Amino acid sequence: MTSLNLYFVRHGQTYLNRYHRLQGWADSALTDKGITDAIDAGKHLSKINFDKAYSSDTKRARDTAELILKENPSGLIEPIEMENLREENFGYFEGNDMGQVWHIIGGPSGADSYSQMIATYTMEKTRDMIADADPYGDAENDSQFWQRVQTGLDEIVNNAEDGDDILITAHGTFIRSIVSRFSDIDISDPIHNGSVTKIEYKDGDYVVKYYNNISDPV
Repeated sequence: MTSLNLYFVRHGQTYLNRYHRLQGWADSALTDKGITDAIDAGKHLSKINFDKAYSSDTKRARDTAELILKENPSGLIEPIEMENLREENFGYFEGNDMGQVWHIIGGPSGADSYSQMIATYTMEKTRDMIADADPYGDAENDSQFWQRVQTGLDEIVNNAEDGDDILITAHGTFIRSIVSRFSDIDISDPIHNGSVTKIEYKDGDYVVKYYNNISDPV
């Protein structure tokens, strides 16, 4: 029997977040607010003595993880970086104005925002719609996304010890996708930078304990 606590944190605000640009595999630095987001998340999690820490291999996630760990009693300094923890790959639409992208893809059917698209079509179908609309075919469809992400999750839990508390610093759509897959929680509203989502893993099952938390006790 293996039981783990997985604490997923969305990275702090970046410059592309600030400018409302689509940011998946594209990367940008944390803003001053983003640094504060990460420090606040670290303080929020400061009573959890992490046994392991992971982040995606993007600078924004790695920097967020390092700032969180500075507030933590674990003694961990740097996260283990994993490509499998990257955000969804939006292909051709990377770096584009978010409002414009959603208008192009969802607008013809009346879903003019990402939240509307998720609420109307589900997270999974929305991902396939983005991939279908990419003229270069580089955006991940839902099957490709989950093959990559599940491989990463499997690696994390297989390398853990029973009872471990594990920090995973990742991305907004990444975390919303996991919550959508393993719960009935409404994830259509935006997820906060620096928010904490706790998932309990036990013998192959993932149970979402809370989602998008920025203030309540962990």
